[in-house]
Amino acid sequence: MSASQTSDVPTLLVKIFGKDRPGITAGLFDTLAAYSVDVVDIEQVVTRGRIVLCALVTKPTGGAEGDLRATVHSWAESLKMQAEILSGTGDNRPRGSGRSHVTVLGHPLTAESTAAIAARITETGGNIDRIFRLAKYPVTAVEFAVSGVETEPLRTALATASAHIGVDVAVVSAGLHRRAQRLVVMDVDSTLIQDEVIELFAAHAGCEAEVAEVTERAMRGELDFEQSLHARVALLAGLDASVVDKVRAEVQLTPGARTLIRTLKRLGYQVGVVSGGFTQVTDDLRERLGLDFASANTLEIVDGKLTGKVTGEIVDRAGKARLLRRFAAEADVPLSQTVAIGDGANDLDMLNAAGLGVAFNAKPVVREAAHTAVNVPFLDAVLYLLGITREEIEAADLA
Repeated sequence: MSASQTSDVPTLLVKIFGKDRPGITAGLFDTLAAYSVDVVDIEQVVTRGRIVLCALVTKPTGGAEGDLRATVHSWAESLKMQAEILSGTGDNRPRGSGRSHVTVLGHPLTAESTAAIAARITETGGNIDRIFRLAKYPVTAVEFAVSGVETEPLRTALATASAHIGVDVAVVSAGLHRRAQRLVVMDVDSTLIQDEVIELFAAHAGCEAEVAEVTERAMRGELDFEQSLHARVALLAGLDASVVDKVRAEVQLTPGARTLIRTLKRLGYQVGVVSGGFTQVTDDLRERLGLDFASANTLEIVDGKLTGKVTGEIVDRAGKARLLRRFAAEADVPLSQTVAIGDGANDLDMLNAAGLGVAFNAKPVVREAAHTAVNVPFLDAVLYLLGITREEIEAADLA
């Protein structure tokens, strides 16, 4: 029966609630089947062992409504459950134009922050059609299905609110594209890994202070990325190439990194990394983690020693965005279906070029410019922004 056919048809909303157990859904519809009603809509939620089952059905013909009500109440009482039956006309009211998924991450997620997000959705003219939980650990993640407001103004309003409320909020448009194959590209230093690779090399060369000084000059705007890269790498001149293996062994993955990549790969996504660091590390990460793409700067090594120079194309801020586009073309994935993850200003062009740019534990300027931010120390929390539930993650681990 189409929406137009049910617009003025008398209907009954049958609501059953109580302790959950196997067979409740089948039992309710077995009971309703005796009255030859048509099902218009169904909704079922189980929370902490308590079920709420709602069935919107057409009214029975021949004046059998009273008998249906009595039978349903009797069936529910036999299971020590409660029933409520409401008369009305037609289906649920039409949803407004504009459909979005709003994912909220809290660590913890408080009632106060949830109320604030819901209020801001209402203020934008949006209506919350449905809410469900994506995960309860290591963060609480819930998703709101919202209609009545376009995605971009909703994203802007909630991005401003989330910074004050203390939760992470991602807003993406609803549609089949959300489950389409995607390409996820992330930064390496302080994103995929906890370290800054140049600092690991500097520690072996005994020039940590000098490298830190150059980094500080770059942060003050006295040097651009390429200038600072050459200045820092020059301090490594003469270092024995055997240090590469030592640095690889010292690299620490960010908590949740393996889970993020493993889950994405098993769900058919492609994953890559771009880095202002060095291929001597990213190539190893690509092999260890099964990445599809990897690109970074390359330390020049001659006669078993680092020369203090880099070779090949420089991967800087503009280069990261350029590589995102290149990887997307090679993966045959539209740029709108790409996800970029990074933490620094060097990642901003890439984050803005992607369909979804995620600032991961980033500086304020990056959080404000990205589509959304994740401020918990678990990289796999990004999965929830893609609508992937904890149950799907665990199922991928078992696959």
